[in-house]
Amino acid sequence: MIITAKYARENNIPYLGICLGMQIAVIEFARNVAGLKEANSTEFNENAPDPVIDLMADQHGNLPKGGTMRLGSYPCVITPGSALYKAYEKGEIGERHRHRYEFNNAYREKLEALGLRIAGQSPDKRLVESVELPENDFFIGVQYHPEFKSRPNRSHPLFRGLTKTAMEKKYS
Repeated sequence: MIITAKYARENNIPYLGICLGMQIAVIEFARNVAGLKEANSTEFNENAPDPVIDLMADQHGNLPKGGTMRLGSYPCVITPGSALYKAYEKGEIGERHRHRYEFNNAYREKLEALGLRIAGQSPDKRLVESVELPENDFFIGVQYHPEFKSRPNRSHPLFRGLTKTAMEKKYS
């Protein structure tokens, strides 16, 4: 998965990372752009020296894993001018979640300085909901699950954006 995210980033291939796919994109960016060679998720390595993906801060050390998932619909404030904003055509959305690991805000400033855009976040700005690479045609990672809202006759805006970009470009 890391190799796929890297290839998409380096070759401007349309990429939509959903939940773990967003986390993988962050890990890949941290390793190969930020130079954090051992960047990882604590889901895969509890002792990762650079845990760019980690449990939510309030879940460290005191909760068993059972029942600690972030489930259900949560609001997301979208960054104006982002590809995410272009896809949704609005500044606030609600999307469904099913996960317990999150973007680690301790790495936010460093990764943003190198070009990773935080395209969506919780209203209190504590939780990163979406990342993207502005220099790519379509490279978006979301912490939530757009497939829960997509229907054959009413596709989700992110799936429309991904397929539209892929159809407009000639990728080989």
